[in-house]
Amino acid sequence: MKDNVKIALLGDISGSGGMGALFLGLSRFIKEEKIDFVIANGENASSGFGITLDDYQKIKEYGVDVITSGNHIWQKDEIFPLLDSADILRPANYPDPCPGRGLIIKQKGLYKYAVINLQGRVNMFSIDDPFKKALTLVKEAKKETKLIFVDFHAESSEEKEALAFYLDGMVTSVVGTHTHIQTMDEKILENGTSYITDLGLTGVQNLVIGSSVEKAIERQLTQLPIKSEVGEGEAKMQGVIVTADYVSGKTIEIRRFTL
Repeated sequence: MKDNVKIALLGDISGSGGMGALFLGLSRFIKEEKIDFVIANGENASSGFGITLDDYQKIKEYGVDVITSGNHIWQKDEIFPLLDSADILRPANYPDPCPGRGLIIKQKGLYKYAVINLQGRVNMFSIDDPFKKALTLVKEAKKETKLIFVDFHAESSEEKEALAFYLDGMVTSVVGTHTHIQTMDEKILENGTSYITDLGLTGVQNLVIGSSVEKAIERQLTQLPIKSEVGEGEAKMQGVIVTADYVSGKTIEIRRFTL
C-alpha cells in the first residue's frame, strides 16, 4: 500500500461544453496524472441549471467518483431519487426534510475517501449553519478515514476562507465552488489542510462565468431577471490536484490546473 494518494477536484461542470470537456479529457488526465480519486461539482451540468439522470450517468462514466452540488441541485427533480443512495451529494446544511445527504464515504481500491458538501449563507439562502454541520460530519467521517474533502459552495470568499481555517487539521482539503472563477490562492494551512477559494469552471472559457456575454450585459443594464444561457466556445476543465498522505490525511501538495 502506498502512503500518498492523488485526488482531482473539478470546478462546476457547466452545460454541454463542460460535459464535452469531461468526455474528451478526463480519462486521459486521470491516466497521465495517476489520479486515484475524482470529485466534481455537477450542479450546472444541465444547460447551466441542475443535473439530469442522463448527466449523472455520463459524468460517472467519464471517470468522476463523487459528484457534489449546490443551490441548483433542486432544479431538476428527476435527480431527487438518487440523492439518498447514489454517488451524488446535496449541501448537508439544507434542513432534514430535504432529500439527499451531504456526506459520502466511498471505498476505491485500498482507500476510503470522505466527501462533504456544504453551502454558504452569505448572499445565499439562509439555511442551517455550515460550520456546525461540518463538525458533525467530520466527526462521522473520521470513524472510517482521514482522507476528508469538503466542497463549500458559497459566494463569499471570507466565508470560504473562514471555514478552511476552522477545519484546518481536521480535513484534507476545503475547496470553494459556485463562482466559476478559478482563484490563484491555493495553499496548505498550518495544520495540513489545503485550500482554494474557487476551483473554477469546467465549461466554456472567456465568457461571463461560462454563460452568454450578451445576456449578462443585458441583465446588468436593465436589472431585469433575465435567465442566463450557457455560452458556446472552447471548453476546458479547471480544478486542483491534491496529493495527500493516507495515514495522516494531511495535504502534501495542492496544484491548480486548466486544461
